[in-house]
Amino acid sequence: MKALSDPTRLKPIDKESSLLQVIVETPAGSRNKFAFDPDQGIFSLKKVLPAGMVFPWDFGFLPRTLAPDGDPIDVLLLMDESAFPGISVLSRLIGVIEGEQIEKKKDGAKKIRNDRLVAVADANHMYANVRRMKDLPSRWVKELEEFFVHYHSLEGKQYRLLGVKGAEAAMTLIRDARKTARKKS
Repeated sequence: MKALSDPTRLKPIDKESSLLQVIVETPAGSRNKFAFDPDQGIFSLKKVLPAGMVFPWDFGFLPRTLAPDGDPIDVLLLMDESAFPGISVLSRLIGVIEGEQIEKKKDGAKKIRNDRLVAVADANHMYANVRRMKDLPSRWVKELEEFFVHYHSLEGKQYRLLGVKGAEAAMTLIRDARKTARKKS
């Protein structure tokens, strides 16, 4: 029996369309946090959010990248309906939410960059006119920041928003994350 493809090995950018190939891990509206487990080659349940707290948008990753936190670079995916873990969604990059998480250790605090790319599913209606971060309401960014602050506090970490930048800055992060991934493989 042939196994499914390892989504971490897929191409991150579709050469014909220049769209990102985002792999969904956690669907919007879910309390369950899923993550791809490369050792087993499956998506597995990582944790469950408390009652009343759900992931506001689909979260996934960009294959063949490695972010400073040691995982593929995170992608916040805007689309009409939530997807399923493991689904590939062609998406246009609109920007990045730059942030850092702070873990308190016995010997002090450790800061780790934890940026999230922001992309819009190519096949959608609701976000069809969103082309840049500035097309989103300012309240949207504030709500997202509050989600990340609460999400990280559940693990005893602090999260701090460093800035919101456009697609050009996001592409720089992708190039760096691809170089890091190539060095590690």
